[in-house]
Amino acid sequence: MATDDRPDRGGGLYARRIGTPTTNDEVNGYWLFGFGVLLGLAGVALFFLTESATSTRGIAYALAALAPPFIMLGAVIRFPLRRTGTYLGYLGTAVSVLGVVWFVNIFPEGWFTASGDSTVIALYGVGLLLIGLAGTVVPLLSDPVYEDYERMRGETDAATAERDETSAELEATREELASTEGELASTREELAAAEERAEGLDAEAAAARAETESLRESKARFELFEDASGKPRWRLRHRNGNVVATSGQGYSSRGKAQQGLHSVRRNALGAGILRIETPVEEAAAVAADDGPEPEDAAAPDVAVPSEDESIESAATFELFEDASEEWRWRLRHDNGNVVGDSGEGYASKSNAKRALARVREHVAAADYLRVDPTAFEMFRDAAGEWRWRLIHENGNVLADSGEGYSSRSKARQGLDSVRSNAAEAALDDLDAEDAAAGASDASATFELYEDRGGDYRWRLRHRNGNVIADSGEGYASKSGAEDAIERVRDYAPDASVLEVGDAAFEIYEDASEEWRWRLRHRNGNVVADSGEGYASRSNAVEAVTRVKANAPGAGEETVA
Repeated sequence: MATDDRPDRGGGLYARRIGTPTTNDEVNGYWLFGFGVLLGLAGVALFFLTESATSTRGIAYALAALAPPFIMLGAVIRFPLRRTGTYLGYLGTAVSVLGVVWFVNIFPEGWFTASGDSTVIALYGVGLLLIGLAGTVVPLLSDPVYEDYERMRGETDAATAERDETSAELEATREELASTEGELASTREELAAAEERAEGLDAEAAAARAETESLRESKARFELFEDASGKPRWRLRHRNGNVVATSGQGYSSRGKAQQGLHSVRRNALGAGILRIETPVEEAAAVAADDGPEPEDAAAPDVAVPSEDESIESAATFELFEDASEEWRWRLRHDNGNVVGDSGEGYASKSNAKRALARVREHVAAADYLRVDPTAFEMFRDAAGEWRWRLIHENGNVLADSGEGYSSRSKARQGLDSVRSNAAEAALDDLDAEDAAAGASDASATFELYEDRGGDYRWRLRHRNGNVIADSGEGYASKSGAEDAIERVRDYAPDASVLEVGDAAFEIYEDASEEWRWRLRHRNGNVVADSGEGYASRSNAVEAVTRVKANAPGAGEETVA
């Protein structure tokens, strides 16, 4: 805006008769416009009341000549211009007034009736030109979001100060919490002493410790599978083949079954023992009412090894140099099958080894990303900036941030802006003469345009002028770009934000309708992929399971 000062909203003639102004310049511009009109009328009236070639007639000319600069200045400063435009308008008015004053000083003796004075006329014209430039050219050349940025930076500074204050309060709270934990630890010690004096508790505690140690040394593994009714379940199978625990019920989705599995892993070691005295006959009746045990004959779809379990690898990492003299790696099973590869080449053998080490480090703990059917993925690019992208379950990127952010929180703010504005955003075809009317009323607008390479692209522009998302890639036809915009409108508002650790497996369907997997680091880089396609999603999941089981302990060798 021309100025950020807010006018007094309490009253005033302008507010009572015309409306509530948004800036002081809006009020000032109105009065300047009216003042210019009055000057023009006064000059015309004085012209008819005076004789030609007199000083009074010169004043009439001067009043009439002052009308255009003030009328133009009043209109210009009412526009939402940058400060540069406002200052240029004032400068032009001052130059025009100077030309009028010069005219009054030389009229009528120094004024040529036929041609006038070229210097005075030029000075007056330069003033009008400056005012015209302020109202037309300057808005086209200036940055429309500069002041929004300044205001946002001020708000950010205020938020930073508030956050620092909150951090201080949080630190004090932590100190209080530490003191409370000390008191709690003392209370626990007293409670332990009291429990030790209880009759018979020592024997039960010793038995519990023995059972805990046996659990820690267990060589069992959790298995995720679908039972005969198609519901996901889990079971804990010992290495001797016996099932030592099951979920007891089916889950509505594989993700919920995995959550139940992790809950058991977190809570089992610290769980106490509750002895329930139930007659044998009653227990048998309750078991009969609960129905049969889960069907154990169903083949497991995914086997997830315990974190503490060390499984001997049945595969080997092979380092080799490809035809383009780049170094790659592949994970080959003892049966000869390649179960994973690097997906890209490296300039040196040492770089390939470092990539291989990252796979060993992250593969065992990597989760399965659930993209159903889309999700936002946040990552850090090579320049250290935070970005986001909207990915489909088939692996395609539907949209990305278009720019990097200095922090994860700012990237998340940009992501949330897209989620809240995409569905209602208007469409503005920049190449069409009849662009969407009413697009300026929306919070954001999809702009469809043709780039220099002849591809069609889109970008989502907020009404403050910022581009908050773009297509990331070009489309061969306008209809393809329009379809992409509709997919973003449909998916973005409800897409979840993936929260992953250091790395995660993505399972997707490629363009040839084959299922593949890739291991993606949280910075967005793909550190491993399947290297081949699978006929079904379950086969790709089983391939991931084999990689998770064999990669951490696999040896390595260099092959020709």
